[in-house]
Amino acid sequence: MTQTGADAPTGGKNRSRTASRVGAVQALFQIEQAGDNPETVVSQFTRHRLASGNVPSEYAEGQVPDADVRLFTAIVRGSVARREQIDAMVIDVLPSSWPMERLDPVLRALLRAAGGELTAADPAPSRVIINEYMDVAHGFFSGDEPRMLNGVLDAMARRIAGEAPRQAEVPAPSAPDAGPSAG
Repeated sequence: MTQTGADAPTGGKNRSRTASRVGAVQALFQIEQAGDNPETVVSQFTRHRLASGNVPSEYAEGQVPDADVRLFTAIVRGSVARREQIDAMVIDVLPSSWPMERLDPVLRALLRAAGGELTAADPAPSRVIINEYMDVAHGFFSGDEPRMLNGVLDAMARRIAGEAPRQAEVPAPSAPDAGPSAG
């Protein structure tokens, strides 16, 4: 689940914030897939993947260059602390044909990281969060997943803001040929 320099998010002064979000997605993926303790994963990432001097200038072998460690830590801890709330919101807006467990585990990590930011006590504007995670999603996916992520995050942001959801349904990703993933 690493990105190469070619598909890693880029962009001037916001690069460290984007890098933090990439790292948070990777950490949440590891927490779910390996069942690792969140604090252990945060510690591993901050010491070995995010620490200055240890990180190459491109995304390779799980490294996350130029990350804002405080933002990374806040996203991971907040996403883990509010996971039930975030998952409930995601489930509410997903098409009924796509239960949370059927989603690609990287997509789940993206949704949880973005949900962690959207539900934070003092979040960035929702459009900023959504745009950032769209950029991150394009580094991991080339299919319909970014479009689905956008629809789910938009619906979540509207619910959090107390706005009525849009009539358009969240698009489902293309069905895998082998059936639902064990995720």
